[in-house]
Amino acid sequence: MAITALPKSRTEPDGSAVVRVLGYNIRSMRDDEEALARVIRACEPDLVFVQEAPRFFRWRKHAARLAAKTDLVMLSGGATAAGPMLLCSLRATVERTEDVLLPRTPGLHRRGFATAVVRFAGARVGLLSCHLSLAADERLAQAGLLLDRLKAMDVPHAIVAGDINERPGGRAFGRLAGELQDCWAVAPWGGEHTSTAAGPHQRIDAVFATEGVEVLGCGVPDLPPADLRAASDHLPVLAALRIPATG
Repeated sequence: MAITALPKSRTEPDGSAVVRVLGYNIRSMRDDEEALARVIRACEPDLVFVQEAPRFFRWRKHAARLAAKTDLVMLSGGATAAGPMLLCSLRATVERTEDVLLPRTPGLHRRGFATAVVRFAGARVGLLSCHLSLAADERLAQAGLLLDRLKAMDVPHAIVAGDINERPGGRAFGRLAGELQDCWAVAPWGGEHTSTAAGPHQRIDAVFATEGVEVLGCGVPDLPPADLRAASDHLPVLAALRIPATG
């Protein structure tokens, strides 16, 4: 399905906001950076929920370069959140940001959340980018911590996007989908499977939203296959969401 079929960003007369949200595991920008930038720009996102952002030597410089190439700005995360990162367009008014490190299991990679609260016109929304554990029990616990974090943000609406490292039938994915809208399941658009980019056969990356956020469409965008394969080992997930005005 053509990417132009997905609603574009706009502010409604009642103050609600239609936003384009992109979730993307970018494999630390180790692949074709120009292809990655083309994919992100083509999606015209207001918000990008990144997983596996650069985390090591001069990571801020690399992340800033990607933001500049995609006409976005860094919002939060990166190495300070153990990999998740948020980028946004200048359309967003930033209220606050916070990077969260999760408890570490010995022998496993440290995980974290990149979070923020932003406004689009009259709509106020919390954001959380995540990359959950490869270990099933830790992943389930992290899903619970994610839901707790959303409650603690004290926002009327929230969006979560990330690499769940699990298919929809899994326990952690199910825990999230039990309390949040799984946007692809609500309004499927484009492709379903996100991994791997070279041979997509499973949906382990997702966009979620709290009740009250209207899902207008969500899925893998139809972009040049060569760019998608060159940009990362995951495919991006693009969603159009209408966030109610908060008054």
